[in-house]
Amino acid sequence: MDQPPRPPTIDDVAKAAGVASSTVSRAFSRPGRVSFETSERIHRVAAELGYRTTSLARALPGGTTSMIALAISDITNPFYYEIIRGAQSAASEAGYTILLADTQESGTHERATLDRAVATVDGIVLATTRMSDSAIRMTAKQRPVIVLNRAVSDVPCVITDNPRGVRRAVEHLAELGHQRLTYLAGPEASWADGMRWRSLRETAMELELHVRRLGPFPPTVAGGARAAAEFAAHPTSAVVAYNDLVAIGAIRALTAMGARIPRDVSVIGFDNIFTAELVTPPLTTVAAPLAAMGRTAVGNLLAIVRGARPRAQAPVTLPCRLIVRRSTAHRRRYRTSPAWATTSVSGSADSAGRSTDAGSR
Repeated sequence: MDQPPRPPTIDDVAKAAGVASSTVSRAFSRPGRVSFETSERIHRVAAELGYRTTSLARALPGGTTSMIALAISDITNPFYYEIIRGAQSAASEAGYTILLADTQESGTHERATLDRAVATVDGIVLATTRMSDSAIRMTAKQRPVIVLNRAVSDVPCVITDNPRGVRRAVEHLAELGHQRLTYLAGPEASWADGMRWRSLRETAMELELHVRRLGPFPPTVAGGARAAAEFAAHPTSAVVAYNDLVAIGAIRALTAMGARIPRDVSVIGFDNIFTAELVTPPLTTVAAPLAAMGRTAVGNLLAIVRGARPRAQAPVTLPCRLIVRRSTAHRRRYRTSPAWATTSVSGSADSAGRSTDAGSR
């Protein structure tokens, strides 16, 4: 069985920089005893290799810490609740402790956080990471990494079947007679957002539906309210939101404007967070197996830590399903613009550039 890449050592840095190991040691511990040019070269090579000078693991028997990092983009988002619980369950069963990092929807903050944590953990799970692919690969050179909700080449990943989930959502709306859909987009850095929009366009084209995209918007209730304000200027009879929080925010804002959900607008979200059943009306949503994602990610990560060969070529794909609640209904026909809409929708355009008609929503 192939061994996973080991963390770079001081000898690796010395060889790549063309100096002795003792010189590398002095460059980090006593920089005044090494020339500026040599020190600069050593630090550049160390950064390229992902070398870290201090590590709790090196001080422990066997070189392990029995800790793994779980990085999430927003600790206030209920989406992560089940992922964390699933990951914690798998880690606890294996005798590991999870270090939870909230990266605040920032790739820069995420990178800095991981740079500080990498020396004290045996592996890292990145849940909905906002870092670039190159930054993820650099992190993976330092410790075993599993990426959730995103496919990154040469790095093991666990994703959900977004295309199938989107297809089920669009087919459901088509069966209810909806012909024009609006997608309320999430963050630009979200891989899932790009996949959902691409799948929505492909499915809509196949079913001969009209679709347009609004956004990006923050993946929050407030983001959903912002999306609703833009949507009201050119409404369609159905909405597919990036996630449940955006959907809930849109429902609340549209209701405040006087729209009746789903009589005037059908709304579908993604993720099936626990609050999806608490909103009025309860939200139709594409359910992801969130707890299973957390368990699978940690299980695969620990297998790599223990010597298994990383599965980096093909992501592990978990199924998702559509849960129909009361936020979707049959399309109603209007002869004029709805009273709650902020402007006339006549002459607006969808993603394919085809004109829409308020009277045939």
